[in-house]
Amino acid sequence: MASTSPRTTLRRLPASEPRLADLLATLTARLGATAARHDADGSFPHANFDLLHEHGLIAQVVPRDYGGGGAGLAEARRIIAAVAAGDPATALVLTMTYLQHRAIGRADSRWPEAVRREVFASAVEEGALINSLRVEPELGSPARGGLPGTVATRVGDRWCIHGHKLYTTGIPALRWLAVWGRTHEPEPRVGIFLVPKSSASAGTPGIRVVESWNHLGLRASGSHETVFEDVWIPLDHAVDIRRPEAWAPAGASQADVDANADQQAWMVGLLGTLYDAVARAGFDWIRSFVQDRAPGSLGAPLATLPRVQETIGEIAALLRTNEVLLDDAAAQADAGTPASAADSGLLKYTVTGNAIRAVELALQLSGNHGLSRNNPLERHYRDVLCSRIHTPQNDAILTAAGRTALAG
Repeated sequence: MASTSPRTTLRRLPASEPRLADLLATLTARLGATAARHDADGSFPHANFDLLHEHGLIAQVVPRDYGGGGAGLAEARRIIAAVAAGDPATALVLTMTYLQHRAIGRADSRWPEAVRREVFASAVEEGALINSLRVEPELGSPARGGLPGTVATRVGDRWCIHGHKLYTTGIPALRWLAVWGRTHEPEPRVGIFLVPKSSASAGTPGIRVVESWNHLGLRASGSHETVFEDVWIPLDHAVDIRRPEAWAPAGASQADVDANADQQAWMVGLLGTLYDAVARAGFDWIRSFVQDRAPGSLGAPLATLPRVQETIGEIAALLRTNEVLLDDAAAQADAGTPASAADSGLLKYTVTGNAIRAVELALQLSGNHGLSRNNPLERHYRDVLCSRIHTPQNDAILTAAGRTALAG
């Protein structure tokens, strides 16, 4: 890791708690002002990322030795919660960048130093975004096993990339693509090839975006397909390629196990925070609704009914559970003792299940009003349902937990 701190244009977050809270609340409101419009037409919120960069938020997880904010998981969670409360699609793109910055910045990262420095500098100076591109039409999620269909062929001192990726979240604005692929060799190696989608002046030839994202939720996340046709990258942009068995759990070193646990803790912590924030936005709306809504037949606000109070209390209990679990997980990770990957999976299962249930209960109380597109609750419900599809998925989490319990 670099030994001296470079000059930086990064805007630091306010040190005092009141100023930081005010900044995050202001960002939530500004992002929320356009969230419904972007959701309705599926447009990508480019201006949101200009705003985040203006406040130095895109580079907050970049290590301080590289000019970034050096944020731990607790601080990163706080930012994601504020962004997701306004626009969860924006928060999802930011989450993916944070996760990549965490992986690249880890002390045991295999990325070449010059490449790492370039990615971090672009985040600090320009607000450049990065995401991992892994899912493919034939392969599905790499977490389920199998070799990727994306192929890198070495020609002299460069690699030529061909492939097709699905669900490339943030692709309208990404600067860097961490592409999961295999080498065109008699015994293929598998890993990450860093592809610059664009530079400050032009796009990279051979990258084609298929605007196919027309989803139930997180519609503004720009999670389209990306096709690579004769895309050339430098030799050192094969940033982490290994024999396939070296990526398998059985072939992992202790350092890899520890790194995976840390990365899983960050992934679950940030994604859990995102969907918890969506549920909290729904909770805020339903509390206002039952306090304001006074049917003529009742002659008083709905909030005076014991059954309404009980349901509101149930939602509060679900969200309080999420808060305690996520705070504890972040504290463990920041102390250098993250939960195991298996326990992080159980945390995801619990937190996302609670978030979905919280919004479902809010819909039960609101009836048709909650399902109307004139109100935000139906959007929150569509968004929170997307929590189920992130790796690890519920079936894999519970199967692993069941095997462990039965073997104990």
